[in-house]
Amino acid sequence: MSLQKNTTVPANSPGSTRGLTAEERSSLERLRKVAELIAAGDYREVDNLMAMTAGQDLPRSITALAEAFGMMVVKVESREWHLELLVKQLLNANLEMLEMLGAMIAKRDSDTSAHNYRVTLYAVRLAERLGLGLPDIRALVKGAFLHDIGKIAIPDNILLKPGRLDEQEFGVMRTHVDHGVEIIRGSSWLKDAEAVVRCHHEKYNGEGYPNGLSGEAIPLVARIFAIVDVFDALTSRRPYKEAMTVEQALAIITESAGSHFDPRLVDIFLPLAATWHEELSQLDEKAVAERMRQLVALYFDDFKSLSDHRV
Repeated sequence: MSLQKNTTVPANSPGSTRGLTAEERSSLERLRKVAELIAAGDYREVDNLMAMTAGQDLPRSITALAEAFGMMVVKVESREWHLELLVKQLLNANLEMLEMLGAMIAKRDSDTSAHNYRVTLYAVRLAERLGLGLPDIRALVKGAFLHDIGKIAIPDNILLKPGRLDEQEFGVMRTHVDHGVEIIRGSSWLKDAEAVVRCHHEKYNGEGYPNGLSGEAIPLVARIFAIVDVFDALTSRRPYKEAMTVEQALAIITESAGSHFDPRLVDIFLPLAATWHEELSQLDEKAVAERMRQLVALYFDDFKSLSDHRV
């Protein structure tokens, strides 16, 4: 013979509504529904809860329960606010670290941080045109700042050599990619920058380095970055060269479509580049940095999706 569990709630049990008036049972059910909605994250119901605590038409036992639950909601909201504040502070520290690391390499390479700011803006805007999602754009931002982080391991006599590198020196220079990957692997928050750091010198035809990847085997974020990195390098003045005009730079990029660059991305970039360049060329380094920070903030503002990351 099978035994069935008795699920009847005793009349004197805390969960029983027997002995309550119809009005009390209705009020209790109303409170239960409001509590369930708030527990599910619908904080619009807090107003209804507060109204119940002040309700003159409700039994005192119900308003007391509503008051107790209201205090709990206030404490939960306070904790969530402090959590969001802490995560935003952590995020700001992480983004400042990106700028600091990028600036450190730029200074050592006889450059300014403006290159990092501009290529980040160019890269994000091109990614937006392609409809890339949030994870890819975040990875692109981090990679844009840290693409040359491995140059910290390159000797000054090679990194700062004013003339053309010989074959042996170029071999040493190429190792900055592996050094960069090794550096960012020390941070869980930076691991998604690896695609750009490792592959920004790969070429669409497979003749790049370090792995000779070709076509779509090269991560999309690295293919995007390769175009904007070269474009900004060509159109920027450096200690060892004058800036090219936009027309000259775009002619080189057009000629390199299908060999160095993804031709589909080049086709999208070409009609936009002159406008973007004109806009940024009118700004000083401080203004470009602020423009970049405003754009980046749009993609690093979701504290819930960042709360499990740490540098």
